[in-house]
Parts: sequence; structure tokens; C-alpha cells
Amino acid sequence: MSNPKLSHAQGTLEVIMNQNVSLSCHSDSGSPPVRYTLFKGKQQVATLNRTDSTPAVFNLTINSASDVGEYKCKAENRISNNGKYSKPVNLTLIEPVSKPVLSSLTSRANKGQNVTLSCLSENGSLPITYVFFRGRKNISRPIRMQKKEAAMLFLFINSSSDFGTYKCKAGNSFPNNTKYSNSFNFTLA
Repeated sequence: MSNPKLSHAQGTLEVIMNQNVSLSCHSDSGSPPVRYTLFKGKQQVATLNRTDSTPAVFNLTINSASDVGEYKCKAENRISNNGKYSKPVNLTLIEPVSKPVLSSLTSRANKGQNVTLSCLSENGSLPITYVFFRGRKNISRPIRMQKKEAAMLFLFINSSSDFGTYKCKAGNSFPNNTKYSNSFNFTLA
């Protein structure tokens, strides 16, 4: 019997809360019947018996943070002693970004002054990508942050249009969940 292969039917190993996940376990060689057992860490989750050479598909629902982590499966038949284990598959939970906060050390500025805007989502799985806007126009390239740190935009106040309304948006790999910040305005000092 060969070592089984454990794979995630949806392809990605990133999951979201309340998602249904199918893990498929299959040994290419080995005489049926084969008993497949799914483990989370060292704990047995479920067992399926196959009388043919089709994969065992384990269906899980991600209900809490304890449902993510390392999974592996074991395949055994009458011939194999102790069975064979798959390589582990690690499911990670993606957390949506929270509404980012746009701020600056100063809200008053003069023409000819350098100012800094910072944008930070307190929550959300990394990496988080930020984009800054003045009005409806984006004024920065996407800034990808690998740590829980604010994205910074350095501005030179050059004309009256630079006193417009600023916003930023934040997003990550969580589907359909881009969030926009509060508005921020510089006033003439």
C-alpha cells in the first residue's frame, strides 16, 4: 500500500468561518477494502471504508478556530501493518479586514508642507492591501502589508486641491470584503 495523498477539493487551504470543506484521501496502490481515517493533529476525526479504489471524501464544517490547523489521513487494509499516513495539510482561517482608520499627526497644513497619512485595519488576516484616495481618485499604488502595521502615504501639500477629502480602503484574501475608512480632511493652517 502506498502512502495516501490528502487534498482539499476546493484547492485553496485558506478557509472562512462556517465554510464547508471537503478533504479527499486516496492511496494509489493497495488492495481494497481500504479503511481511511482522518486526523486533526493526533485526534481521530472520522473513518470511511472503501471497497473499491475511489478516494474517501471527508466533509467538514469550519465552525471555530479549533477546526483549522493540521490534518492528515491514514490508509490501511488487511495487508498493511499499522497503515500509512499522508503528508499533512494545513487549513488556515482567513479573517475579514475591519474598517480601516485613516489618520494623520496633523489635520492642519500649509501649502508647501509635507504631511503623512496612515491607514490601518486592526483586524484581518495578513497580508492586507491598502489604497489611498483623494475624492474618488486613487492616489497610491496598492500597498501590501505583511505585518499589522499602518500603510503610510507621504504627501506634499502643493495646491488647494490637496486640501480635499481623503480615504483609504483595505482588503485581503477574504472574498468580497473590501472596507473603506472614515474621511479625512486637511484644513489650511
